[in-house]
Amino acid sequence: MADPLNLTLTRHSAIADIPAAHWDACAAPEAAGGAAGGGCPLDPFTTHRFLSALEASGSVGPGTGWQPLHLALGVPGEPPLAVMPLYAKSHSQGEYVFDHGWAEAWERAGGRYYPKLQGAVPFTPVTGRRFLTRPDAPPGTAAALLGGAVALAGQAGVSSLHVTFCTGAERDIGAAEGFLPRLTEQYHWQNPGYGSFEDFLADLSSRKRKTIRRERAVAQAFGGTIRALSGDEILPRHWDAFWRFYQDTGARKWGRPYLTRAFFDELHRTMRDDVLLVLAERDGRPVAGALNFIGRDTLYGRYWGAVEDHPMLHFECCYYQAMDQAIARGLARVEAGAQGEHKIARGYLPAPIHSLHWIADAGFRRAVARFLDEERVAEEAEMAALAAFGPFRKADG
Repeated sequence: MADPLNLTLTRHSAIADIPAAHWDACAAPEAAGGAAGGGCPLDPFTTHRFLSALEASGSVGPGTGWQPLHLALGVPGEPPLAVMPLYAKSHSQGEYVFDHGWAEAWERAGGRYYPKLQGAVPFTPVTGRRFLTRPDAPPGTAAALLGGAVALAGQAGVSSLHVTFCTGAERDIGAAEGFLPRLTEQYHWQNPGYGSFEDFLADLSSRKRKTIRRERAVAQAFGGTIRALSGDEILPRHWDAFWRFYQDTGARKWGRPYLTRAFFDELHRTMRDDVLLVLAERDGRPVAGALNFIGRDTLYGRYWGAVEDHPMLHFECCYYQAMDQAIARGLARVEAGAQGEHKIARGYLPAPIHSLHWIADAGFRRAVARFLDEERVAEEAEMAALAAFGPFRKADG
């Protein structure tokens, strides 16, 4: 996997080591110039400002099991042609493409699974580019970047290198470079151009349409108001409230929340225009909320929490409000996060998720390859079956 382009690969222990303009020229060239230029990135998660917020807040870095090891590929003395968010991992938390079984099997056999390398955005199960190349990069740059990551993994003597939530095109590049492709699934809502939520409901079977209307009515009768805030509408006190929500959800799901309080301060400082915060307020006090990020054509639901329990309020804040906002903003899709078959009845249908895996040991690699082949068949069958349970009217009406 030698670099045929004769470019130099450098690794960086902090995103701050790479100038924001250089990183974003690779990560989000479509947004060059901000609002006066390209505007919104395809997704905000690989931008310099998002990765910086994770590091500056202490959400990743020493003591977290996510040690930055970002890669840059290019000509020495010039801005990089390609970059890659990369981390040395001492555990498998916060990845959402689960390899715990692989780790247990390898360690039972006497191997050492950790540390490993992870090409990903921490705590963010969102599909996006991972081999971040400038538009003017020569053909083969992405493959050279990936080859450099493999060389680094070999030099470090780690068990494995994983690239998670990559694009389908990147899956093909990785497979050509000897990576094992993996197929998993999420649930996404597609907006074919609805003018209103009622237009969406018109596409549903009568029973499902009535169910969703009933759920929304129950949720909206919780005794307060629901607001969607973005940009300067979001105030520091709103983050105080959302931190309480996030702590409650994190403690119940993971035992310890991944993100620090300082992360939300960084969001407010550098990314509030990228954020859509849905808040349910009662008697002037926020009691529940959902945090979304705004991409160029997609709204990304990330976190939810509440300090009061109200029927259907979770569905309203996380799913239906997101759909309302996507329609109003002309966005093509809502990605509501990992897992959750309950989303199907609400119009969120199965979508393929891709990842790539390089295993150093040949025998272990063969075992993982067999597992992935079997898993892929099962996932494809499951996605087809689950899609049939969607709420949409069948062709025969």
